[in-house]
Amino acid sequence: MRMGEFSRRTGVSQRLLRYYEEQGLLRPARLPSGYREFTDEDVATVRGVRMLLGAGLGTATIAELMPCMAGDGQTLAPACSGMLPDLNRERERIDEAVAGLLAARDKLDAVIAATEPVGGDDPEACRAAGARLPGARV
Repeated sequence: MRMGEFSRRTGVSQRLLRYYEEQGLLRPARLPSGYREFTDEDVATVRGVRMLLGAGLGTATIAELMPCMAGDGQTLAPACSGMLPDLNRERERIDEAVAGLLAARDKLDAVIAATEPVGGDDPEACRAAGARLPGARV
């Protein structure tokens, strides 16, 4: 199938499909005319790429892992346990990112909790109240 039909079947824009090809995630056949020719296997590949992107993996990591993944278009799993260290490393990276976001949220919650209702929605009253605080830059 050609690019337009492939895009419709996968729900992925043509621009993004070309990006996947540039990243080595997708390798469509080329017709003598230069047109890309996609197969049902390519549809499953794009679904696998989308699953791994949804799991928080980057395209470079996906390019490394995809050749060793097996799936039916609905699920995806490593074809061998040798990939588990890479997957666990990615999970640890995501855990660290989550911890960083939770810490940032806690800090924001502290700022919100410390906010006194001064001046309501009046920006001038808010600036005036802020100017009275030590270290204020107004």
